[in-house]
Amino acid sequence: MKRIYYIIICLCGLFIAESLSAQENNTPQQRRSPEVSRGSTQAENSSSSLSDLTIRAQEMNDRMIQDIGNARWMRVIYRELDLEKEANAPLYYPTRPLNGMMNLFTIIFQLMSEGKLTAYEYVPDYEIFDEAHIVQFKDVLDRAYIYYEEIPGRAGAATSYVVNESDIPAGDVLAYYVKEAWYFDQNNSAFDVKTLAICPILTTMGDFGEQRMPLFWLPYENIRPYINNMMIMTSSVNNAKTLTVDDYFRRRMFDGEIIKTENLMNKTLREYYPEPDSLQLAQKQIEQQLVDFRSSLWIQPDTTTVATNEKKSSTAKTTTSTRAAKATTTAQPKATPAPKTQSAPVRSVRRTR
Repeated sequence: MKRIYYIIICLCGLFIAESLSAQENNTPQQRRSPEVSRGSTQAENSSSSLSDLTIRAQEMNDRMIQDIGNARWMRVIYRELDLEKEANAPLYYPTRPLNGMMNLFTIIFQLMSEGKLTAYEYVPDYEIFDEAHIVQFKDVLDRAYIYYEEIPGRAGAATSYVVNESDIPAGDVLAYYVKEAWYFDQNNSAFDVKTLAICPILTTMGDFGEQRMPLFWLPYENIRPYINNMMIMTSSVNNAKTLTVDDYFRRRMFDGEIIKTENLMNKTLREYYPEPDSLQLAQKQIEQQLVDFRSSLWIQPDTTTVATNEKKSSTAKTTTSTRAAKATTTAQPKATPAPKTQSAPVRSVRRTR
């Protein structure tokens, strides 16, 4: 009887062990194909390069948001940043990740591939940042002719796209559009500049020569938490990496030409001024208008009054110094004359014949 009981227990144990092993073999992780495993591994490796935002980083980004809703004066300006200029080189180099450093487009591309960043459709006449104009990452890849591998999602997950590092066109993005707002907030008595959005421009060689393709608009406040810790080198003389990409934009260290200002006709400067000389003159006038408006916010002293007061003060200082010199001379004791030495009497000698 004991033997039968012992045999029954062994059979039950074997049955339970076989059922558990079968369940482990039927898990989705084991049923994945080699391609899926490789794709997910590459996606995990790419996501580890740019970590998720922490609560502290999100709170810091919220504090740095500039509210321009109460601005009583504002001028929206579009600039074009040529990355071949030395002042804009920190946004272009290195074109391939090197020692933990990467250029701005590589950061944007990786964040979009991981679903951490939302981009919006580029429209030449206007920008609308709403759900109807969101650009899908696959559309960007197809439009820019970037090679990728599509990995179907598992158990209702979204489809992922794997792009080799060598296929990222970081070296072909040679320019950026930057949209900024110069504003004066009367409530805070503040005159400042806010970067609103950026747009990478892809340069390709086609049948008709060089072609420029604006890819998408990206609100700057969405990418700022990620570039706030990306250190860059801003000088060829000082190779120390002391500034971040966010510092580079906030300090306006870039060199960008004005291509458009918001106007009632919604035209670019080139449409208003087709000649190169007139275009450059218009750009200088706009820059000077911004400087003049900033200087007109506060009362400037009258130059004539300042010059008169300075002249009077200098005259008073001269008179005071002259009087002090005279007083010093008068106060000094007179020197006693030296005693006269008595000369010996001179005797006349007559000639004798």
